[in-house]
Amino acid sequence: MAAFTAADVKTLREKTGAGMMDAKKALEAADGDIEAAVDALRAKGLATAQKKSSRTAAEGLVGVAVEGTKGVAVEVNSETDFVAKNDQFQDFVRKTTEAALGVSGDDVETLKAASYPGGGTVADKLTDNVATIGENQQVRRMKTVSVNCGVIVPYVHNAAAANLGKIGVLVALESEAGADVLEPLGKQLAMHIAAAFPQALDADGLDAEVIDRERKIAAEKAAESGKPAEVQDKMVEGAVKKFAKENALLSQVFVMDNKTPIADVVAKAGKEAGAAIVLKDYVRFQLGEGIEKEETDFAAEVAAAVGG
Repeated sequence: MAAFTAADVKTLREKTGAGMMDAKKALEAADGDIEAAVDALRAKGLATAQKKSSRTAAEGLVGVAVEGTKGVAVEVNSETDFVAKNDQFQDFVRKTTEAALGVSGDDVETLKAASYPGGGTVADKLTDNVATIGENQQVRRMKTVSVNCGVIVPYVHNAAAANLGKIGVLVALESEAGADVLEPLGKQLAMHIAAAFPQALDADGLDAEVIDRERKIAAEKAAESGKPAEVQDKMVEGAVKKFAKENALLSQVFVMDNKTPIADVVAKAGKEAGAAIVLKDYVRFQLGEGIEKEETDFAAEVAAAVGG
């Protein structure tokens, strides 16, 4: 019988978040050595994380953080919305987003290798979370924006906690104007971005593949009209320009008044402030966008389990 006590089991559980039986078995295998048992459980947690990595993680949270003239948004996924409400998971997303402020560029692997507040790396803490919470979790993406002079304004739509939610926005305003002007303007622009879902800052920034797809759709519609080729060409170009106008942030109509282009809203604010204001960049992360969720047939799963 290995030399360990109930207090040792309790200590190991507090260190790792492991279950009672897992903690006891680890201590038995390690002859009562708590640190060796911790290592064994972490190794087991890593194996569990690898096994669970095939499961779709389309829930989770988006975190935003700002420090000076730099801001960052980070998306961390989980398998269920229940975990997204977990205090441990929320703390991880918050601290990972803060750690991202110290990372150059937008590479997730670099972020995962960064130091995590309290010790270890972001990747280490992620592995621990998978082991203790029991769900696959992934740091999916990050994006940084900055200005030389001005402000970065963060906004989270329907926040689950401070700076955490399912839609996170950052607005980068370059200007010599004061924060009393830029902060409220940035907040209004961020709310517009959350609602209007622009695909790029301006028309030139729109994805070429997306534009090609719209052009093909417009060409098919124009062909069905039976009009002369030159008229069809104008119809196609008109449709593409309309799409670009509606999906580029600076040309979108401001949702607050439903009539003024965003570029004019920014220009007017600059004129009133007596200092030029440039909407330099933005980020809009919506949780799970682009992830295909697995569709499961519960009845079939039960039937298969019974049959097995």
